[in-house]
Amino acid sequence: MATSSTLSAPAIRRDHRVPFAEFKAFWLQFFARAFHPYRPELHYMRGPGPAWRAKHGG
Repeated sequence: MATSSTLSAPAIRRDHRVPFAEFKAFWLQFFARAFHPYRPELHYMRGPGPAWRAKHGG
């Protein structure tokens, strides 16, 4: 009895776009967060300044 076997992998279709889409989504989100123009910590007021103290006798 003679049988033929091949060493090739079974024919499984893989969608290669899905890993690329996840990779792309990660980097888009990373850059959106890293370079977001609004930085609330830059606008945080730390208290009354010298003008307020001069006006109110601080």
